[in-house]
Amino acid sequence: MSHTLAPLPRRAAALVPVLPLVAVLALLALPPTGDGAGPADVASGLVVAYCVIRLLRERRRPLSTTAVLVLGLPVVGIALAAAGASSPQAQLVGTGRYLQLFVLVPATVLVLVRHRADFRLLAWSFVGLAVWQGAVGVHQYVTGSGASYQGEDIRAVGTFGAHDVMGMASAVSLGVVCAVGIALGRAPVWQRVTAAGCALALLAPLAVSFSRGAWIATALTCAVQLALAGLRRALKVAAALTAAGVILMGGFGVGTAQLQERIDSIARVTDAPDQSVVDRYSLWSSAAGMWREHPLTGVGLKNFPAYRDGHATLALSSGSDVEGAGVEYQRQALLSPHSMYLLLLSEQGLIGLLTLAGSWLALLVCAVRRLPRARRRGPGLDCALVACGLLVWLLTDFVYGDIGGPSTLLTGMGLGLAAWWALADGEPRDVAPRGGAGERVEEAVAR
Repeated sequence: MSHTLAPLPRRAAALVPVLPLVAVLALLALPPTGDGAGPADVASGLVVAYCVIRLLRERRRPLSTTAVLVLGLPVVGIALAAAGASSPQAQLVGTGRYLQLFVLVPATVLVLVRHRADFRLLAWSFVGLAVWQGAVGVHQYVTGSGASYQGEDIRAVGTFGAHDVMGMASAVSLGVVCAVGIALGRAPVWQRVTAAGCALALLAPLAVSFSRGAWIATALTCAVQLALAGLRRALKVAAALTAAGVILMGGFGVGTAQLQERIDSIARVTDAPDQSVVDRYSLWSSAAGMWREHPLTGVGLKNFPAYRDGHATLALSSGSDVEGAGVEYQRQALLSPHSMYLLLLSEQGLIGLLTLAGSWLALLVCAVRRLPRARRRGPGLDCALVACGLLVWLLTDFVYGDIGGPSTLLTGMGLGLAAWWALADGEPRDVAPRGGAGERVEEAVAR
């Protein structure tokens, strides 16, 4: 009997380094605490410190040369743009946020994730967060307690609230991407079935988030994942998704008038755009004007609001309406162009765009290069599909979304998972190196 129970402590010890990362995702399930850094942001800083202390104690080389170059590249553009910030406070806040999301958190995830079991635990944590946020969102839609949309409090925003209407959509979308990657891999059957069920269930809260950008990014990403997994699987999953879509849109009444109007608006954003689309076009035009005047280094970190009106058209409204989900009616200022690429161009210039986007593209290239081996050998295919999917989703979402709000931390966590698959030394393994906390799980089970 003691022989049977012996592996459990070893398996638990193998997960110790990655548990702080799981805790960060768990804290994103809590409602926001107001302005400033939320619990998850504070926890991410503590996890970064924990990672540094762990590296000092183990006295090991944390990152490969390639990883240092890829993850360190954004520092160049961030530093140059920080020099042009309008105030020391803006400089400190802007620099800290960019370093947190695009350098420190991804590097910490890369260091603390030791093997594929850690990766899968984090991927399932993304799915778990998505299920929780999605459940809250569906309840908001059904009970009319969500954010205001077309005069009704039906927009699903999860625990992120009306000030971060994209938060739940982002969390649910990333959960769908992780679930689809696991379902298309070669994990045990029960895991693949569970992941497929979660992906299908998450389509409902994604629909009632009324986020066109999240719909487009998720649909494109899942299509890419299906293509990377192979034609046969792609056809099977496409058939299942079509059937689920018919059930959701018809049988359960998800296809409401508001949802149908939102779907139709995707095809006519240039013919008869609503005010939100008009505002977005105006903000994009304003960002492009800033870049033309400061092509190399931009107008400086956190300076977009100060330069916005000088480049915006008369069609730009004074702000967007915020109401519902526990928030009284108020106007929320439009402080960013709602496009990460244009935000980089306007505030950091061409140098900032090339360094940050160059880092993301390098991650995608490295991740895709490791995919064929995983397809041939089997183990790790789920990790490959999840990593590539996260990168494709983020790169697509950045076309019409940028950083802001507590949910933005998911960006750094997703980049970190992708970085582990793309940049980990040698071939990503199911186990940690011998002698460490994460000794071979298979050997533990065998004993």
